[in-house]
Amino acid sequence: MATNGKDLPKKIAVLYSDVKRSYFPTESQYITEKDAEEDAKIISKYIQSLGIKTHLLSGDSNLPLHLKKIKPDIAINLVDSFKGFENLSSSIPGVLEILEIPYTGADILGMSLDTNKFVIKKLLEQNGVPVPRFQLFATPNDPIDPTLRFPLISKLNEIHGAVEITKDAVSEHDKHLRERLKFLITTYKQPVLVEEFIVGREVTAILLEGLNKKVYLAEKVFNKKPENNKYLFSTFEDQWLKKGYESFHYVKFNDPILREYVKKAFDITRMYDYGKFDIRIDQSGRYFFIDSNTNPAFGPKECEVAISVILDLYGISFQEILKRLMLNTVRDAQGKERLPPAGENS
Repeated sequence: MATNGKDLPKKIAVLYSDVKRSYFPTESQYITEKDAEEDAKIISKYIQSLGIKTHLLSGDSNLPLHLKKIKPDIAINLVDSFKGFENLSSSIPGVLEILEIPYTGADILGMSLDTNKFVIKKLLEQNGVPVPRFQLFATPNDPIDPTLRFPLISKLNEIHGAVEITKDAVSEHDKHLRERLKFLITTYKQPVLVEEFIVGREVTAILLEGLNKKVYLAEKVFNKKPENNKYLFSTFEDQWLKKGYESFHYVKFNDPILREYVKKAFDITRMYDYGKFDIRIDQSGRYFFIDSNTNPAFGPKECEVAISVILDLYGISFQEILKRLMLNTVRDAQGKERLPPAGENS
């Protein structure tokens, strides 16, 4: 993207999660956010290399005071939780809206939707985006939908970051599923989304907005041996406890049909600027959207996040990603308001 820099903001606030071990019920959830400040520092260096003054701010109760004092041109919102609760992260765009500070990423509604996987699944399903059959369990003893077929995978409804997505996440029979539900609901005090596990390949889709929506697709090629891993998928251990991409690597994937599904899903889930989706492909070649991430993990390749690793396959650097996001946000601030998805009433 050619730019002489005059359209870029002069002063930016980079907002990151306030993280303390005491905020989280388990070490696993804490691990997914413990490097928030360090990652924000890395991103800030890239922004500063563009000649932009940068302030690092923690997403805590003092944030409004700091923002009012600094008065940034825009904010890059990297906050994933407030006091350990992901469903309170939508309070950050709320603060930015009140202070009239333009920001990157989803608004209050988009971030609120993102922390309810069941609602996201319903929205996608109702709008023709393919998803596996699913059910929300509020207690371990809820009757199981007779249309569901094992194997089933269970996921925390309000927490991302592959927390508790372990080898034990897939159940082949009712007894194991009930034990799994009891553990998750008791430990995390929230409902659990259970869906049919789709045996097959997996694709990650990144959508990046600029003057238009661009979709970048990459297939996960797993390095695990099938005989030791009956069900191949990316676990918490793969994503957080191993260096680099030891368990899988990405290769380009191309299908115009899937790109259109991703664009539709992006609008339905009320994302802005960038978003990430994980899609399984069954043996018949059918697509199933299994995960949706508003404001997904953000950073350069050295942070080992999907957005930069995948866009690098397409020759797009992290500086280029930053420029697109910042210019998009500045353009919104100059009067081109964020519009509702096509077909919605304003």
